[in-house]
Amino acid sequence: MQYLNLGKSGLKVSRICLGTMTFGTNLWRPWVLNEPECRHFFQRAWDLGVNFFDTADVYSEGASEEITGRALKHLGVPRDRYVLATKVGMPMGKAANQKGLSRKRIIQSCEDSLRRLDVDYIDLYQIHRWDGETPIEETLLALDDLVRAGKVIYIGASSMYAWQFAKMLFAADELGARRFVSMQNHYNLIYREEEREMIPLCRDQGVAVNPWSPLARGFLTGLRRKEDYGDSRRAKTDEFAKERYFQDNDFEVVENLVELSKQRGDATAAELAYAWLFHKPGVCSVAIGPTKIEQIDSSCRTVDIKLNAEEIKFLEARYLTHEISGH
Repeated sequence: MQYLNLGKSGLKVSRICLGTMTFGTNLWRPWVLNEPECRHFFQRAWDLGVNFFDTADVYSEGASEEITGRALKHLGVPRDRYVLATKVGMPMGKAANQKGLSRKRIIQSCEDSLRRLDVDYIDLYQIHRWDGETPIEETLLALDDLVRAGKVIYIGASSMYAWQFAKMLFAADELGARRFVSMQNHYNLIYREEEREMIPLCRDQGVAVNPWSPLARGFLTGLRRKEDYGDSRRAKTDEFAKERYFQDNDFEVVENLVELSKQRGDATAAELAYAWLFHKPGVCSVAIGPTKIEQIDSSCRTVDIKLNAEEIKFLEARYLTHEISGH
């Protein structure tokens, strides 16, 4: 495993991050694994050198955080050995203050996440999306207070427009508040719009890029089909994937990906999709969402796969502009 500093911070994270949206309860999403099916995933990731674990309050409406907390406890390793990340911002109920990034919501949500995770502090607390209804200053000062209280160590952000993130970075400097050290954004071989503004902004400001959906919700495995989406339970039932991907051009990109996999003979299409991300400037760590234990082994191998300039050019050759997605 390889480790990099998370942005300008001194925190070192594994280049593979175990994302836990696929762990929780299948009552939330049909393709989610229940706890007995996924606990051993954490041990396998840890054994392979993964020290970075990412969840969110909204995943399975809190169940994912609970499972993550129990699984990490079960590892039996000291708290300072692993990096634990979670998120706030998505709706956790129908009441007026159960969504967004107000001070009330952030403080209460942090306490709820600490309880579900059964830890004293969160290493990386991320705002899950932009909140246009709350003053930026209110959000930043609430996050800063959590850091000062020792309940959060670093703060991060997730998908939004680059101008919105730039405003937040500028406001943090003006307030003398903690700056975001990471951006978890929608970025993969068939969705590259982040290369236009967000990633250059992050590189300029020393913010780590930690992409979500690196395999485009399984699309980059090369196993999805136009006529019936594919064979797996997630392929059949993942409505977000059907909305974001499955354009004709997406299949053209995958054709090149599969072709290169055949030419090389040493990596699957999915592994090359991961490897491509690790070759992109600014990318620190990639959040995987496994549903099978062998997918952890496969993704961890990719940090050492080398692509030459011609191979990268071939993988990128058929990409066309997409509508903004994931914000």
